[in-house]
Amino acid sequence: MRRTVSRYPRRGRVVPRGALRGSPHLRLRLGFIAIAMVLSVFGARLVQLQGVDPHAYAAMAAAEGTVTLDLPAHRGDILDRNGKPLADDIDGSMVVADPSVTRDKAPELARFLAHRLDIDYFVTLKALRQKDRKFAYIARRVPASKAADVVAEAKAAGFKGLDTRHDPIRDYPAGDVAANLVGFVGTDEALAGFESNFDELLAGTDGSERYAVGRGNRIPLGDATTKLPVDGQDLQTTIDLDLQWYTQRVLRQTVEDASADSGFAVVMDSKTGEVLALADDPTFDARNPQAAPRKDRVTRAMTDVYEPGSVEKVLTLSALIDAGKATAHTRVTVPPELPSGDRVIHDWFDHGTLYLTLAGVLAQSSNIGTVLATRNFDSGQLRDYLVKFGLGQKTNVGVAGETQGILPDPSIWTSMTQDRIAFGQSLSVNALQMAAAVNTIANGGVRVSPSLIRGTAVTDDGLVVGTDTATTTRVVSSAAAKQMSRMMERVVDPDAGVAPAAQIAGYRVAGKTGTAQRVGPFCGCYNGTFTVSFAGFAPADKPRFTVYVVVQNPRNGGGGGSVAGPAFAKIMSYALRRYGVPPTGSAPSQLPTTWRPGQVASR
Repeated sequence: MRRTVSRYPRRGRVVPRGALRGSPHLRLRLGFIAIAMVLSVFGARLVQLQGVDPHAYAAMAAAEGTVTLDLPAHRGDILDRNGKPLADDIDGSMVVADPSVTRDKAPELARFLAHRLDIDYFVTLKALRQKDRKFAYIARRVPASKAADVVAEAKAAGFKGLDTRHDPIRDYPAGDVAANLVGFVGTDEALAGFESNFDELLAGTDGSERYAVGRGNRIPLGDATTKLPVDGQDLQTTIDLDLQWYTQRVLRQTVEDASADSGFAVVMDSKTGEVLALADDPTFDARNPQAAPRKDRVTRAMTDVYEPGSVEKVLTLSALIDAGKATAHTRVTVPPELPSGDRVIHDWFDHGTLYLTLAGVLAQSSNIGTVLATRNFDSGQLRDYLVKFGLGQKTNVGVAGETQGILPDPSIWTSMTQDRIAFGQSLSVNALQMAAAVNTIANGGVRVSPSLIRGTAVTDDGLVVGTDTATTTRVVSSAAAKQMSRMMERVVDPDAGVAPAAQIAGYRVAGKTGTAQRVGPFCGCYNGTFTVSFAGFAPADKPRFTVYVVVQNPRNGGGGGSVAGPAFAKIMSYALRRYGVPPTGSAPSQLPTTWRPGQVASR
């Protein structure tokens, strides 16, 4: 009899291990089929996202919560010659918001932020209320500690949706020191000075970051892309921060004491042409430029043109000596006045007939004596020398807005024009241009082009500047320069010259005063005001520095010797001490400055 076996075990019966397992091959097939189905679903979804309609889905993702954030680059530092910062970046933050979170309490939050951050209420309110946005800038370049405190206060007050991001702040630790050169930046652009003229070098390139957010927070594993910022390059100047500070303070006191409109001063290394100080007064604090008038935020020493007055005689007479037309001992009979075309030339002081050597003409700053000596020049010869001295040309040191001055064209250069130019009228210069011209005598007759930037740098206009690009030009012979230097020493001699206040105890000083009429801005004529100045170098027999001080419209009645001369002496003394320049110990010049009719000429 055939037994029937039940398909299922009886209740309570023990089933041996493996009794319910099917064929292993069958199970593998079923597993593979299941995996393939899942992968097919994912594959189809990927094809749909990336191939069928990627732009639509990207737009949907952005609308849902994608934020693009600027990553600001650090701006390069502007440094003095010793690496001290004139401009640098400090730690700062931007305050940002998620409008999808801040929208409900936007009015209250806008009032809170406007008060704490000193920003516009209505602009802030608009930012906090933006629709379909997950990110908005509220304030840029806020001190990091202040930004963190404001966000913390907001959270404590029940406001949500605020945060901070890194955002460096431009700082000017030296305040007003060299501010006219350094310039300043605004919220989004460089506005003046080196900051503007070298902006491409300093600015670097901002980066960016894009990431997904949800409910006001960044999604940790969400899509994200980052382009890192490239920081700007540093710009090192030739300026000596401490010497610049001192020069500005002396200049300010000089302008105030003279009740003058303005002034500027230049300190140069006599051998290299490097500008150690270039000061303007009035000036401004680069940390708060809006507090000063626009006219005080430029570099007057480079952008203003003025007639140099008798400092010009240094160039005129050294050229005359170099051309073989005269020497320091040449005798000049100086009448009380001198006709020149339809005009009459006078000296700064009334006198009868004077008997001066060429050294005496310079020491007494005689316009008449200078003109008489200069009439020995061949046609156009003086102008050719002045071009070699650098007049009528920009110095091209990297300062935007620099004037080239005015040197009359040969087509309008008449004998009357030359008479006036010989003693510093009817031509115009800028302060650095004139300082470099006088420095030519200090440098043994070789003009070295001035520099404000160390190494090499390129302005945004493509001009290559810097000490590595400095050029030299022989203007007068070393013998002519030496004669002129000895003649300039007599200017500060209390017995022979007009500027004893420019002397420096223990040092030989070579210098020249300048007083020139100014042209009024409205009438286009001489309006009764003056430019006074003093230029010189020391030690006279081994020059280390050249200093030039200019004061516009002093109302105290002083001239170049009494107003600018003392300022020169203070600035030069500080420079000599700072750089440890010892006196040479040699005897000062004793060139004769007068002669008597019938007297045998000396050599």
